[in-house]
Amino acid sequence: MKRSALSFGAITGALLLTVGTTSAMAQPSPTGTAHRAEHVCARPVPGTAGCHAMVVVDATGKPQVTTTPSGYGPADIQSAYGLTGLSSGGRTVAIVDAYNDPTAEADLATYRSQYNLPACTTANGCFRKVNQTGGTSLPRTDAGWATEISLDLDMVSASCPDCKILLVEANSASFANLGTAVNYAATQGVSAISNSYGGSDSAGTSAYDHPGIAITASTGDNGYGIESPASFDSVIAVGGTSLTRASGTARGWTEKAWSGAGSGCSTLNAKPSWQTSATQCTGKANADVSAVADPNTGVAVYDSTSYQGRKGWQVYGGTSASAPIIGSVYTLSGNTAGYPASYTWAHSTGLNDVTSGTNGTCTPAVWCTSGTGWDGPTGLGTPNGTSAF
Repeated sequence: MKRSALSFGAITGALLLTVGTTSAMAQPSPTGTAHRAEHVCARPVPGTAGCHAMVVVDATGKPQVTTTPSGYGPADIQSAYGLTGLSSGGRTVAIVDAYNDPTAEADLATYRSQYNLPACTTANGCFRKVNQTGGTSLPRTDAGWATEISLDLDMVSASCPDCKILLVEANSASFANLGTAVNYAATQGVSAISNSYGGSDSAGTSAYDHPGIAITASTGDNGYGIESPASFDSVIAVGGTSLTRASGTARGWTEKAWSGAGSGCSTLNAKPSWQTSATQCTGKANADVSAVADPNTGVAVYDSTSYQGRKGWQVYGGTSASAPIIGSVYTLSGNTAGYPASYTWAHSTGLNDVTSGTNGTCTPAVWCTSGTGWDGPTGLGTPNGTSAF
């Protein structure tokens, strides 16, 4: 895709980011119960990314651990997004993250066993873990990024139980190393590459431009504000929702925009041809689509690398959860020709439109407040099966 750096005027609030903070925050729950949730990765410095995983913490500020899962599991994710019974035919989702998770395969086995999912191991050819160039010499361990990896692997498993998984671990959280990892993943015959991290808006690079592969990236967890790589015109920007059960409705679920989801308009990346005037953006608009991200309506994750001295079943959120879910849906569809976002924009009637909720204050309001059709926090909506993918 041809790129152009745009010299637009500043868009109010679009670059005012607070990424990767490690302080806990209390958030109101759609069910009335507030949980404190904490980012697990440190605030990134320029040239680096922070992961977007958020863990529910207890009164001491440490991850809340249970002996059995709490939070949404595979049956919930598949029910909410119309994925029950679907098969990828063994296609592969690549997960790109920084640093090493030494317990990734063992934790994945625990998660899949708990939910009676088929085994996904190195031995049976379903799971493979490599460094950023495909080698076996792995980077150092980082407990925060290790929990991000657990979240990503579990969300692929929840959304697409028969998907194969390639985990590519970058040497560090620098965009140079993460981009190298994405480039390697793109050579491995994968259908999707999920990136659950971000930093300040920057100009797109060829590392994230691979037609024929659905490259997803989280829009961020700090409310209204633009981030890359989600802001790159070749990338599918994935926002976040609060997902709750709604008995008595045909779908059985309801969603609203999550207050933490990132959104906005890039001043550095061109508007893709498939994004319509609904965005009111001159450049690339975030988000394209979305899925559950609110820690208060969070997902069950198993991790044993001991982040802050805690290991076991935990509840996670953040747009780190939604990016691998959307990558998995594209993989289920098998329809990733060209730039897959273009198909989704042309078939938005196949999505659940999210019409309420906000992630901040902005002008125009559509960049931060959900309504009918496209909006910043949730994009065009959330999956309703694979017809929009």
